[in-house]
Amino acid sequence: MTAQAQKPPIQLAMIEGMSGPFANTGEAVLRNLVWAIERVNARGGVATAEGKRLLVLNRYDSKGQNEEALTSLRAAIDAGAQYVFQGNSSANAAVLIDAIQKHNERDLQKRVLFLNYSAVDPALTQDKCNFWHFRFDAHADMRMTALMQVLKQDTKLKSVYLMGQDYSFGQAVLREAKQQLSTLRPDIQVVGDELHPMGRIKDFLPYASKIKASGAQAVITGNWGNDLTLLVKAAKEVGFDGKFYTFYGNALGAPAAMGDAGVGKVLAVAEWMPNVPGADSVKFYQAFKQRFDKPAEDYVHLRMQLMVEALVQSIEKAGTSEPLAAALQLEKADVNMGGQRGKMRAQDHQFQQPLVVGVMAKQGGVEVPFDVEGSGYGFKPVKQFKATEVELPSSCKMLRPAS
Repeated sequence: MTAQAQKPPIQLAMIEGMSGPFANTGEAVLRNLVWAIERVNARGGVATAEGKRLLVLNRYDSKGQNEEALTSLRAAIDAGAQYVFQGNSSANAAVLIDAIQKHNERDLQKRVLFLNYSAVDPALTQDKCNFWHFRFDAHADMRMTALMQVLKQDTKLKSVYLMGQDYSFGQAVLREAKQQLSTLRPDIQVVGDELHPMGRIKDFLPYASKIKASGAQAVITGNWGNDLTLLVKAAKEVGFDGKFYTFYGNALGAPAAMGDAGVGKVLAVAEWMPNVPGADSVKFYQAFKQRFDKPAEDYVHLRMQLMVEALVQSIEKAGTSEPLAAALQLEKADVNMGGQRGKMRAQDHQFQQPLVVGVMAKQGGVEVPFDVEGSGYGFKPVKQFKATEVELPSSCKMLRPAS
């Protein structure tokens, strides 16, 4: 082993639901982080004033519960973690942000940074913004802005049903949907507005039946994981013939659940999709598929790759992995990968990046060369947005540490 490799590694902790109803989403995150870290370590690690240091990722199962997330945080800090990754619950993210703030005020020698890849409640970088928290996903209002720019062009659409998970994120999605509809398409009638328990519904047939009976021509939902897959499957079973405007309908079983019924009718918004044109994008996706070649593993998040690269960039500019020094550089992060460029906004620690809305289509041809999870269905980009087109103002008044 070389002298460089013997230097202490930089400790990273992923706190995520790895069991329970959303375990598949946690596993997808783990694959993405593992791949990003493998690439950094393959090039020798992170350059610091002490020399090159490798990255080490330890995972903790929060089971999607707040108390478990807090217990995991304490264990991660005790094990030497300097950077905490989490995202698959805005509720979990909120309690972690608060706990990290209190910890960092108490123990200046063991401060940690929180890097958030998918907890998208807008409040987390607005009224509840925090210096120790950095978000690398577009928040719910930004995603809704992109979706609505596509929805407003559908002149035949006259009625929609709003469906969401009953917690901070799901509530934020429905609230913003109503606000943007009233501004952009006041002619559209909201014929249903419903929140359901998160991760507890095994049979969505009653919900799907209500959607069909309402006469809605489309559903707008922020549902993710099994709560989305089971919803779209139930909609197919009851013969709902409308569209789904979703935040996460482009993977984790949703396309396969819909089959042909979803073609041209399921729309999703993301920072990137495999069928985004461009040689760099194709090369990026093919590299992921080479590393994870099983159909069930096919869910790559470009933003998570950018997040890890931004962290590495910041540590290298700071010359140290000390979280405060790295945070001051992370506020200025500017990274590129796969033809995608993202920049951190220092005001609120909200990452700014392009977004794309795609519609489900059968795999084939120039527009849909790649499918999703071996399903035979992929997503054809219908509108791409520059980062400036989906950037929104923030109400953040960030309190910054004295030292």
